Amino acid sequence: MKYSMDPMGKISNRPETMAERLGYAADARVLILNADDFGMCHDQNEGVIRGLTDGLFTSSTILVTCPWFEEAAEFARTNPAADLGVHLTLTAEWDRYKWGPVLGRRAVPSLVDERGYLWQTVAQVYEHARLDEAEAELRAQIEKALAAGIDATHLDSHMGTLQLRADYHEIYVRLADEYQVPIRLVSRRLMSTEGMGAILDLLDRFGVVTPDHLVFHGPSSVGETESYWTNLIRTLQPGVTEILCHPALARDELKSCAHDAFQREADLRYFTSEKARRLIVDEGVALVGFRRLRDLMRGDQARA
Repeated sequence: MKYSMDPMGKISNRPETMAERLGYAADARVLILNADDFGMCHDQNEGVIRGLTDGLFTSSTILVTCPWFEEAAEFARTNPAADLGVHLTLTAEWDRYKWGPVLGRRAVPSLVDERGYLWQTVAQVYEHARLDEAEAELRAQIEKALAAGIDATHLDSHMGTLQLRADYHEIYVRLADEYQVPIRLVSRRLMSTEGMGAILDLLDRFGVVTPDHLVFHGPSSVGETESYWTNLIRTLQPGVTEILCHPALARDELKSCAHDAFQREADLRYFTSEKARRLIVDEGVALVGFRRLRDLMRGDQARA
């Protein structure tokens, strides 16, 4: 962990924020707006692409396991400056829309149900999955993304599976170190209270960088979308905050499988609106992608 300097140039006991490490002032509010689930389906892909090209989204993470992965990969190849990571997944959560592991059911039998699909819930993953098979599958997802021409800028965890139990979190951190990319993380304070001190030590030992804060909850209803996100942006804390949401178009395809289809579209409308764009400017919030964090991490490792 790095520490900040006080105005007299002395080391402060306050940990240095990721924003400060990126060169921003101590009170700067810096935002990564990440579009999850790129590759899930065509309606999701269109929403993510619109959010990245016409909206405020600064990064996205790709579901390598899903049927529409190739459309996301094509976007990555034709837009090499796009900030795209790998949405590591061990679950297939929808009732009527499923996917399986990249390695196939025979290679990782503990990761799938009787029909060969990834488990529907995180609890089922923890009950049935073998850690060695989980790690092999997650590495295969990263390798598939890289082989498809995706310059992966970061990793995160679909449904939080890799962040809710220490043994899975260790795999997550080791993969970040192996591929030299930053990861999504809840606050260090919260991790300390949840008994994840050893994971924090591992992050520091490997030099894996993360945002300072994570917003993973969204509006409770479509009608509250504007007020919820507006208030959240106005009350951002100093440091780098990652907001995740799932911008998409609520057409027949998405409505047939995702119960939150209309909320996904409402989030897309908000974060592509002129009102949201003006708010970011008025609040003095700086927008960055994970590529900035990856450059910092790799620079640190090179110097080490």
